[in-house]
Amino acid sequence: MQSEERAMRIGELMTKNLETIEAGEPIRAAALRMRTCNIGSLPVLEGGQLVGMLTDRDIAVRSAALGQDPNTTPVREVMTATVITCDVDATLEVAEKVMEEKMVRRLVVVDGERRPVGLLSLDDLATVPEEVLHAGEVLERLQQV
Repeated sequence: MQSEERAMRIGELMTKNLETIEAGEPIRAAALRMRTCNIGSLPVLEGGQLVGMLTDRDIAVRSAALGQDPNTTPVREVMTATVITCDVDATLEVAEKVMEEKMVRRLVVVDGERRPVGLLSLDDLATVPEEVLHAGEVLERLQQV
């Protein structure tokens, strides 16, 4: 039987102040936004639709390491095109399962039209007392790979 906390919805726990970046913006703009907001990833939009995810690691490994100009290289050239998402109404149990199966530490939370409305991280799961053990188990499995 699920406790009430296990039935908690992602929309209740996710980070709602979601920062995004347009696919055509230069990676320097993305890096500055990450620095200003103290975050390590940005969902990438094109025409209001989610088309990718850009992480600080993408910038370092896919762009800076290759000597690309951060002022002219668009985000779309270095972003990860595959974005792991979860529905805003899904339960935390579903989110844990998706994170574990897809081997990710964060999920872009989307609405019915697949528009990003938030971000859920493994750290967010660990803030719910009943989820701490589950989040730790997921993290342990992610580190084994």
